[in-house]
Amino acid sequence: MSKMIFSGIQPSGDLHIGNYIGAIKQWKQMQDSGQYELQFCIVDLHAITVVQDPATLRQKTTELAALYMALGIDPSKSNLFIQSENFDHPYLGWIFNCMTPVGWMNRMTQFKEKEAKQKEKSSMGLYSYPTLMAADILLYDTDIVPVGEDQKQHVELTRDIAKRFNAQFGDIFKLPITQVDAGRSARIMSLQDPSSKMSKSDANQNGSLYLLDSADRINSKIKRAVTDSASAIDSNNVSAGLENLLTIMSAVTDRETSDILNSYEGKGYGQFKADLAEAVITFLSPIQKRFSQITNDKSELNKVLDTNVAAAREISSRKITQVRKAMGLWR
Repeated sequence: MSKMIFSGIQPSGDLHIGNYIGAIKQWKQMQDSGQYELQFCIVDLHAITVVQDPATLRQKTTELAALYMALGIDPSKSNLFIQSENFDHPYLGWIFNCMTPVGWMNRMTQFKEKEAKQKEKSSMGLYSYPTLMAADILLYDTDIVPVGEDQKQHVELTRDIAKRFNAQFGDIFKLPITQVDAGRSARIMSLQDPSSKMSKSDANQNGSLYLLDSADRINSKIKRAVTDSASAIDSNNVSAGLENLLTIMSAVTDRETSDILNSYEGKGYGQFKADLAEAVITFLSPIQKRFSQITNDKSELNKVLDTNVAAAREISSRKITQVRKAMGLWR
């Protein structure tokens, strides 16, 4: 029996090459293997835990769906849908709010970090974000949740909520496991600060290579990328900045980093960066072309999303029926 994988993606910021190398590339491989069922949910309800401009949110949600398809997520093989179009998610999220101890929520470190920055601007939605995330995951009998290290605590909370519910009302929910990719490919670093991960929300736009960047922008960003003060590449002295660029080059060319490093031994950084920029542009060109084709036919994209959210509802509605009957929310 196929394993169910669930991933939620916020439609905020712009996807960068690190998102592809660290996650989407592996998800496409899982999809094409035929060994997994995959649910890709664009979590726009999570996005509104902070203030969003309505027009921008609508645009980014559509754009993200199109970009995932352009990157090879096939909606006939993987279910790609928009969270807010399936009302089962907030329904179950409310139920989990009612049975999750406040003490559990107060231990969530991500809320503490964000609340410390936002102070009184923090919303109740931001506080209860993890219970809605638990609903997202548990609605689909998810086996595996691929997440970054910062979301691992939320998946553990999801398991605790499922155990608590099952203890009170019977075995309704499957306990998912967390899959954290600790490999180097999962950690593409900022071009401007190799000690920090590349981020969708980086204030320094030169730190991230966005998947929809123009050729000129890619050339400019890679040319400015931080390496070291040496004039030539030395395989015995590889800085964090150079290692990061080698990882990107490896991902877009399918060459081993050691092979790439050896081929540039003693050569100047200018030549390496120029070749890397060309390789990234060549890699992204068909993706950007496919993205344009998809977004130019919104009616077809909408048909795909309508079909996929209907498939999601078919699964989640069965789980909601089980929950309602078990809790007495059923005549």
